[in-house]
Amino acid sequence: MREQGSAVAWVESPLQLLCAVEARYAGVVGPGTRVVTRAKLPGLRVTRAELAALDLPAGLEIETADGAMPRPGRDAAWVLGDAFSGRMQLTSLTAAPARMVLVDDGLATIRLLELLTARLGTPLLRARAKSGPTRRVLGAAAAVRLRAAARAGRLTVFTALPVPAELAKAVQGLGAELVTHDFAWLRSQPAVAHPRPPESTVVLGTSLVRNGLIHRDRYLAWLFGLQGPLAYYPHRREDPGDLAAVRGHPGVTVYDGGVPVEMTLRDLRPGQRVLSLPSTAVTSLRVLLSARGVPVETVEVPDDWWTPSATVSLRSHLQMFAHERASP
Repeated sequence: MREQGSAVAWVESPLQLLCAVEARYAGVVGPGTRVVTRAKLPGLRVTRAELAALDLPAGLEIETADGAMPRPGRDAAWVLGDAFSGRMQLTSLTAAPARMVLVDDGLATIRLLELLTARLGTPLLRARAKSGPTRRVLGAAAAVRLRAAARAGRLTVFTALPVPAELAKAVQGLGAELVTHDFAWLRSQPAVAHPRPPESTVVLGTSLVRNGLIHRDRYLAWLFGLQGPLAYYPHRREDPGDLAAVRGHPGVTVYDGGVPVEMTLRDLRPGQRVLSLPSTAVTSLRVLLSARGVPVETVEVPDDWWTPSATVSLRSHLQMFAHERASP
């Protein structure tokens, strides 16, 4: 791929920020790339500070929004992580960038691709979203704009996720370019800011409890039943009360990094392993750690963990990467 023009990226999570940097490094966006992070999000502030201490790709600048979401110029690429965002969808109605580049926003990226390749008129709405008529109309209009960009050869999907073959074919059938990456920039950077934890088992926290999708008592019983010592890396949206319970349990050390685990755990060594409920981090950590001989295992959620809020389709979506089971 050839670099072309300038780019403006709007990011609302640490993973989106990291993937915007990777997109610049991979040459998916032009040499003049302005990455704007949403204000007042602690995780983004910490991640931005850590990135600034590394060797960022040439031509990339990171700043925090001081007001509205920036609009891309007609000759610029527009880099987005959350195509379900109401702000993004509203801006897309009148913006006319030269290209649009979608970067990873967790498993929501797969849902986005599924909706884009669904029947015409399907709106871009989050899973479990309770949306009124206005929101559905806005989501449908945003889908029209993205599909039009794909047909014109102006839409690129830049992802580290394993997109199922049939879905990848459908995305490319729209006219979109599907580009996969393996965190090449991050792998080139030293990990001195985050020495690896001494514990042999690393557990990634989950947002499924706080989102009301799995039962708290079952999750904590599983966690506390693991043989320690354990290193626990919380999800950025975990409930403070749950974390207090985890911190108080013997044999568990909670590490508060505040940045993507792709950055904090990339220096693990043989003899260590990572356990996680279904999450995007499972895929990205496998990319980063497989060559080091560090297993990253997905714990498939037992049926009795799910709450009534977790629909069958949502369970299937969340379990799609649960190919490796860990012992309970």
